[in-house]
Amino acid sequence: MTPTLLYRLYAILFIGSLFFVSCGSDDSEEIITKVEGTEITNFSFLKIKNPSLDFDVNLEVNDNMISGKLPYGAEIENLIATFDHNGLSLLLNNDPQISGTTYNDFSKIVNYTVKTTDGREKGYNVDVTYFTGLPIVYINTNELPIDSKEDYRAGFASVYGGRNFNNIAASEIEIRGRGNSTWYFHPKKAYQMKFGDKTELLGMPKDKKWIFLAEHSDKTLIRNKIAFEMGYLSNLDWTPQSVFSEVFVNNKYNGTYNVTQKVEESSNRVNLGDTGYLLEIDQLDRMEPDDVFFYTSEFLINIKEPEVAYESYEYNYVKNLINEFETVLNGSQFKDYTNGYAKYIDVDSFIDWYLISEITKNVDSKDYSSIFLNVIPGGKIKMGPLWDFDLAFGNVNYADSQFPEGFWVKDHKWYARLFQDPVFVAKVKYRFLYFKNNQNVILNKMDYYANYLKYAQKENDDRWDVIGNYAWPNPVVYNTYEEEVAHLKNWYIKRMNWLDTAFKGL
Repeated sequence: MTPTLLYRLYAILFIGSLFFVSCGSDDSEEIITKVEGTEITNFSFLKIKNPSLDFDVNLEVNDNMISGKLPYGAEIENLIATFDHNGLSLLLNNDPQISGTTYNDFSKIVNYTVKTTDGREKGYNVDVTYFTGLPIVYINTNELPIDSKEDYRAGFASVYGGRNFNNIAASEIEIRGRGNSTWYFHPKKAYQMKFGDKTELLGMPKDKKWIFLAEHSDKTLIRNKIAFEMGYLSNLDWTPQSVFSEVFVNNKYNGTYNVTQKVEESSNRVNLGDTGYLLEIDQLDRMEPDDVFFYTSEFLINIKEPEVAYESYEYNYVKNLINEFETVLNGSQFKDYTNGYAKYIDVDSFIDWYLISEITKNVDSKDYSSIFLNVIPGGKIKMGPLWDFDLAFGNVNYADSQFPEGFWVKDHKWYARLFQDPVFVAKVKYRFLYFKNNQNVILNKMDYYANYLKYAQKENDDRWDVIGNYAWPNPVVYNTYEEEVAHLKNWYIKRMNWLDTAFKGL
């Protein structure tokens, strides 16, 4: 074989080997295996999949918690979720979930599970807040305004309870305005609503009448609620329950309200039986035409319950009892345990009502109004229940109760005299230590309710534009809700410190 032929043979063999190597390379391409995991990487409700939404809602994924907020009007009980995960499947109660397809009810916390081929799994809690997270009360008066404190407007009320409360179907109600300064000075009105029959409302015991506190002067919205929390810590017989709620009137959002039990005689409220009296220290210019009242040497006393006629036996009984107590209190033997003031009053209730009113420095509690007392014939006069604390905790610009320093309710004519008895003073000082020891409990309640209302206060402000603007009778104005709450907390801390020193000096 010639060298030329041999060369050509080697060339052919070389080229052929390259061809076979190339073919072998194609047959041995690397196979990429998917690595499964248990992670949900995003979770959302898209407008294109959910007609009730005006925009996409993207939830936050944080470890095994997925959370977010849905706008008002979203059909939370019938939503399609869009999601990504790196597992084999996503299950809800062992039912496969298909992104962008499967409907679910998100009104409660929904528990998903991501599973892998090899048996690994991870659970996720999807916690969706609807609107502000509060229950919603709908009031419908057929588009007629609620514009009177005297005359009820007929209508219907229903409740969307959300997670924590029962729904109420549309029920016949009557509703009217309420309040004094709050009714005349503020655009957001307070109401009294009355069912035809006793009805459980927002988890509170059945009754007919319910109060909707607007809390317009109190930008934190929580002063009344915190005073009630102090009442729950006390020995007072009864303190109103209340629940924050969103309120719509004739299909228009009207803001966040503190829906409360009414201060009235009832087996579920001020339980006075068939013969007891609910009384209020009040002012003549606040009396209604059908109010029945009497005077002592110090105060006007309005007989809230029962209905009595002037100069009737029932009227004269309570009038004489209160005046007799006041006469003995101002007499020379008032300290006598047997025949002095202690014969007439339940001292423990007088002390607890005083301390809560003094700690909060409630402007009206010195001598003006919402100073309730009650008595059952044959028993002793008791102070309470607590009421009307939106202008407490320094939230007033026309009185010294603005400041955390200084006594206030101690100057109430009855209490000024009681403080002249060393035995009473000693009991007050001892009992104050109980409230001082619970100071952090109250501060934690302030934080809890402020956080609970984090969405509600924003919607309420969008409706009424209160944050950063003066509302009668605010002594200070802050630009954020958080600053308003901080001011409340700081005022309370300073107040407790001042009282701690002041009581020790008595």
